Amino acid sequence: MGNSMAKAYWIAMYHEVKDPDALAAYAKIGGPAIQAAGGRFLARGLPAKTYDAGIDQRTVLIEFDSVAAAAAAHASPAYQEALRVLGDAVVRDIRIVEGVM
Repeated sequence: MGNSMAKAYWIAMYHEVKDPDALAAYAKIGGPAIQAAGGRFLARGLPAKTYDAGIDQRTVLIEFDSVAAAAAAHASPAYQEALRVLGDAVVRDIRIVEGVM
C-alpha cells in the first residue's frame, strides 16, 4: 500500500432542512470546495434503510486521505464561504471519523 495514514470520513447528518433554497446555494459552493480540498463524495441522500434508532434524514459521506485533510477542507476559505451562504438553513451535525487501517 505505501500509505501509512488512515483515510478519514466526513459524515454529515441533516436533522432538519429549514430552507431548501439556501441548502441548494450552499451545495453549489460547498461541493466544489470540498472536492478541491481532496474530498470524494461516496454517498449522499436519504437512507435506503434505517435500523435501531436510525432516522430517515439526509446523510452525506465524504472520504478524505486523512483527518488533517478533512479538517483543512472545513477550514478552507471556499468552504467557509459556503457555510456563510448556508447560514441557519439546516440543523445538522458533522463528524470526522478516522478510517480503519
